[in-house]
Amino acid sequence: MRSLASTIRGVVRVAEPRRRAARLTRSIRVVTASRASASDEIYRVMSANQEVSVIAVVGTSLVRDAATRHRTAPTATAALGRSLMCALLLGTFKGEDETTQLTFKGDGPLGQIIAVATHDGRVKGLVSNPNADPPLRKDGKLNVGAAVGQGVLTVSRAHPSMKAPFSGSVKIRTGEIAEDVAGYLSESEQVGAAIAVGVSINRECEVIAAGGFMVQILPFASEETIATLERIIPSLPSSTELVQEGLTAEQIAQRVLGELGERRELVTRSTPQYGPCDPADLRDRMLRAVASLGKAEVEKILSEDGQVEVTCEFCKETTVLKQEDLTKAQTEVELK
Repeated sequence: MRSLASTIRGVVRVAEPRRRAARLTRSIRVVTASRASASDEIYRVMSANQEVSVIAVVGTSLVRDAATRHRTAPTATAALGRSLMCALLLGTFKGEDETTQLTFKGDGPLGQIIAVATHDGRVKGLVSNPNADPPLRKDGKLNVGAAVGQGVLTVSRAHPSMKAPFSGSVKIRTGEIAEDVAGYLSESEQVGAAIAVGVSINRECEVIAAGGFMVQILPFASEETIATLERIIPSLPSSTELVQEGLTAEQIAQRVLGELGERRELVTRSTPQYGPCDPADLRDRMLRAVASLGKAEVEKILSEDGQVEVTCEFCKETTVLKQEDLTKAQTEVELK
């Protein structure tokens, strides 16, 4: 049986029990200008014959927000942005209150990358070393693979009803993010998928385009459907080029499906955003964390500084806690 991966340029084949599906990764491009990109959106649809599922995402503003919060260097921005896009592709539209976390633990200068997405399109992330920015590859592109290095990718899915999160791990193949995630889906979840994600940055190191898509071929897909995708996917521009052309997430999905068409009654949409770090919730979490240090430790900090400043590693928002806040929080901790 033909492999969709076999016709995609520069893609290493991924085996999958019933089908051999595509892994599709688009590298970041450093460009000097772009057209206005569409608003951030996540769009999911089935093909008209219900043999293919496509999720497309435009996340330019979201990745720009993340890069600003974390003050990431260009290569770190690319790695974090790709991870956030992949987390959205895997985690959005899952069961209510379910979260999906991607953790890359590589030996490259980036250290660890974490991206966490909720079912309703909220995502947050971090990189251990936001200043990581190794030399460009020989082709002039940002070297995300070298920044990530070799190691392990772990994907965890959690829900309040679960006693413990479901987790699976695979070796990092290239560090280019998308094909590592596709490899995880194939090896750990027995799902064949083609994934393309990208981030474009201009010469001022500003994020000007971010997005991607994921194609999943259902087990009963016909040879004709696979042949159509084999022809369409290799001919597509990169995901960031699609975003820079001004295409919406819906239009990207339509380009991916081509003449396979959409089943309009099965369309689902969501607006992604960076978070969740609600100020009130964040303050409560910080209070509990500091109060748990113990009365003596907290009093020592207050005597030296008069207050405690705590910064969330995901949103980089700093919360200032006064003595009266901590006294109240400690009382609540002791009562529990």
